[in-house]
Amino acid sequence: MAQVTITIDGKQFRMACEDGQEPHLGELAAHLDTRIQMMRQSFGEIGDLRLTVMAALMVCDELSEEKKKVTHAESAVEADRLARQQAASSENQKDTAIAGVIDSLSQRIERITRVLSGAATAE
Repeated sequence: MAQVTITIDGKQFRMACEDGQEPHLGELAAHLDTRIQMMRQSFGEIGDLRLTVMAALMVCDELSEEKKKVTHAESAVEADRLARQQAASSENQKDTAIAGVIDSLSQRIERITRVLSGAATAE
């Protein structure tokens, strides 16, 4: 397990993470640090813990909104998949119906041909 030191709000924290995840953890820490600094500029000194909690809640809110978007996108993809299946099924039904009509017409043409052939030999 890898160790990495991150800095958030001017304070250093030693964190453990999976090997190879150090850069990602550093990016996450930098994002949270930026949030806290922005909030400190907006709200002034309201306490480190409160700023950290507020920043964490904002990040959680963003995550929640993104999850909603993903769920909506997944629903749209599923609806599109079902629509494609229905269209393909409808197309297959139409093809079957057309083939049936062609077969029926073919049989009629064969009967007409036999009748005409019999009439031609009768003369």
